[in-house]
Amino acid sequence: MSDKRQRARVQGSWAQQKPKAPKPGAVAVLSQQRATWAGAVQRNTSEDKSFEFQCPEPLRQIPPEKVLDSSGDYEISSEPSGSSRLRLIHHFLSTEEADWTFSKLLHELPWSQKTNYRLGGAYEEPRLTCWFGDLPYTYSNSTINANAEWPLELLSLRSRLLQSFGLTLNSVLCNFYRSGHDSIGWHSDDEPSLGERPTIASLSLGDTRVFSLRKKPAPENGDFTFSRHIKVPLSHGSLLIMEGATQDDWQHQVAKEYHDRGPRINLTFRTIHPEPPEPPGP
Repeated sequence: MSDKRQRARVQGSWAQQKPKAPKPGAVAVLSQQRATWAGAVQRNTSEDKSFEFQCPEPLRQIPPEKVLDSSGDYEISSEPSGSSRLRLIHHFLSTEEADWTFSKLLHELPWSQKTNYRLGGAYEEPRLTCWFGDLPYTYSNSTINANAEWPLELLSLRSRLLQSFGLTLNSVLCNFYRSGHDSIGWHSDDEPSLGERPTIASLSLGDTRVFSLRKKPAPENGDFTFSRHIKVPLSHGSLLIMEGATQDDWQHQVAKEYHDRGPRINLTFRTIHPEPPEPPGP
């Protein structure tokens, strides 16, 4: 039995295999590979000695979003194109005045949904609008006809803006946001009919919505990622006046909100200039 066990152990996994003799020429190949590796290590070592650490450029930071929630005058930028200014006045209308005006305009203005045209396609604005002014107004590649039949409530508000701030405004675009799903996208009020550096007075009635602004990037860039952003919560009866180069250097929007928002009316008073006559033909 002892002889059988000894043979099993020798034949099993306990037995150590004898090292195989290298094939002819393998020693020369291995020596050549070792010499190549040694040379590479020596070259890397000499290169490391001449390497100088270059400090990477600092990462560009996204500017923090600024919130304007207190009444006051704000210069939001100063560029070669001019100073961009906002004037925010909470409670420009008292709560009683704002309630009465909201109810009258909601039920008596001729609200309708306007169709705009962009990139060869038509789409309906996600809000209702109406227009009052002695001249037509063109934006988003479509024109609103002149409408000189101003309601008394709008005439009274226009007179109040003239008395309070000396603003001579001859038109108003009325916007009705039925819920938080109604909105207006990023844009600037820079149509030629508004003239250079237009002043726009925006009166808010109804539920509070956030009015956002973003700084336009350099023309050769076009990337808004690192632009400055400002948010202005506009409450019932508040007035926001945009002045100076705001329409040249900034865009604004009222974004959709996916939680409960009640109806809101926004009145944007502005001055429309007549278009220059076309030159006579040959």
